[in-house]
Amino acid sequence: MKQITIDSASAMQQLGEQIGHNLRPHDLLLLEGDLGAGKTTLTKGIARALGIRRPVKSPTFTIVREYREGKLPLFHMDMYRLEDGDTASLDLEAYLQEDGVVIMEWPNFVQTELPPEYLTIAIERDDTDLDSTRRIVKVSATGQRYEELLQQL
Repeated sequence: MKQITIDSASAMQQLGEQIGHNLRPHDLLLLEGDLGAGKTTLTKGIARALGIRRPVKSPTFTIVREYREGKLPLFHMDMYRLEDGDTASLDLEAYLQEDGVVIMEWPNFVQTELPPEYLTIAIERDDTDLDSTRRIVKVSATGQRYEELLQQL
């Protein structure tokens, strides 16, 4: 596990770019954090590194936003609104088999449907200063591929 302190939204996007430059087809990133923690901001940086030029928005109400114009397709998902973890209506397996990258917010709602390997990125607010934009980012790997990715950060 690596812990990284981020002091601004631009620094969060830079971390996303660093991660994005090291991604490969079929990679799965799980994003954890409260509303407004910076999950979509991190995803914007990842998208930029993948060559995606259109604006990246939160998938809160659409469940999945697809960005196919980069060097790798990006599938940005929000599992919060799935009723009872119903991934059948989403066809999660099909997205995971595409030659793209899946970024999933609120993965705890579909934990039993996840493959055995992934990178988890937990974003927490700095409790010492609630008005601060500072975030604590904890990155952990499950599986050999993601251990390698973690070492590149």
